[in-house]
Amino acid sequence: MTSEIPARPELGDVVVGVDGSPSARTATLWAAAEAHRRGRALRLVHAADTDRRAYWSDADSIQAVREAGRDLLIDTESAVHERFADLTVTRQVSRREPVAGLQEAAGDSGTIVVGTRGLGGFSALLLGSVGLGVAARAGVPVIVVRGEGERPETGSVTAAVHDNADLDWLLLAAAEADARKAALRIVSVWNVLTHVGSVATMLDDLDAIAHQRVHEVKGLADRVREVYPALIVGQHVETGTSTPGILMEASSRTDLLVMGRGRRPLGVGPALGRVAHALIHHAHCPVEIVPTAGVTRDQEP
Repeated sequence: MTSEIPARPELGDVVVGVDGSPSARTATLWAAAEAHRRGRALRLVHAADTDRRAYWSDADSIQAVREAGRDLLIDTESAVHERFADLTVTRQVSRREPVAGLQEAAGDSGTIVVGTRGLGGFSALLLGSVGLGVAARAGVPVIVVRGEGERPETGSVTAAVHDNADLDWLLLAAAEADARKAALRIVSVWNVLTHVGSVATMLDDLDAIAHQRVHEVKGLADRVREVYPALIVGQHVETGTSTPGILMEASSRTDLLVMGRGRRPLGVGPALGRVAHALIHHAHCPVEIVPTAGVTRDQEP
């Protein structure tokens, strides 16, 4: 790590996929609250997929799909304004399929919010290839709204980290906590089974590795405190044999679980590992997946 204090990340507009399903409605209202906390706009996107439909549908059918999408977005906007009257809301009926439509709407600085089960263009969202594609390939943060819609707030945001390389996206988790006026809990899971079969199999080596992990997590927490002096930051290194299980349990005691998304070992394309897969399907709270290059910085330090 360098001694220079990093700039605070800028939380961008919030983009949410709308399809008329109960899950999408829950995600939309959560996204509206998120946009309100950030002081940013909410973008409602319905992926009509009319570019592809045009190959087998006539012009009247395509027009009907677009009109139905517009009506859905108008109704959704009304529901949002019932709770957040002053929130800036925009509507977009995308001609593209869901993954491309959401990425296009988010641009380089937005945050994509999706539900866990959808209808129509979002029928496989986060249960199949479409939704997993959003979480795995988007160049911006993606939040999967899980858990109960009216779940009581815990006043905390949890970030699941591994080592020093996680600082950039960890600061985005800190920004989320700061926007909520919540505490940030930094958690790292030290799983001894990951070292089985490696050169670090002697007990002394394992003990040194564990102490190194504790030292690195404390260093990350100290860096976050430098950037956010008023933020309550706690750090914990948990030991166990199931990283997904430990983080799943942690998700029951937090408002948002944030984790980074790396790239495949050979650098070919993005990756969504088994831990992220488990959390976006089974966590007790919304899960935010942040690409390591998906953090926009403020211009001023």
